[in-house]
Amino acid sequence: MAVVVVPDPCERRARIVASARGWIGTPYRHQASLRSAGADCLGLVRGVWREIVGPEPVTPPPYTRAWDECAREETLWRALDELLDPTPEALEGDILLFRMMDGAPAKHLAIRASDPGGRPTIIHAYSGRSVVETALTFGWRSRTVATFGFPVEN
Repeated sequence: MAVVVVPDPCERRARIVASARGWIGTPYRHQASLRSAGADCLGLVRGVWREIVGPEPVTPPPYTRAWDECAREETLWRALDELLDPTPEALEGDILLFRMMDGAPAKHLAIRASDPGGRPTIIHAYSGRSVVETALTFGWRSRTVATFGFPVEN
């Protein structure tokens, strides 16, 4: 009989945050997902997925940078619902989905972390810059529409 080892949730969350922090400084590149070479917000989450969970289950279709798409379809949200585990609140290592403009689809992602003082932060790809870690301020919290946990490793 095979023994199934369940990872310690705290240790696993710390591994996710450490992986995401390893991407800090990666230049912003639309639709890219390669540590140090380039990533956008989805690319960061995809890269952390590969490092923590294993091979990606799907390849995302091409997508635009625009926050104010005319279609107004929640394509990213639907995909996250299918691939990830919704959570009631974002803990360290969870993924946050943001709506950047009222009436527009939710199209920005970040990974929740904390600073050395225990204050909440997010790690995300900042358009025109790079992957950064910033405070999870009221402004970011007010734009959060959903939170998700990474699935357990393959």
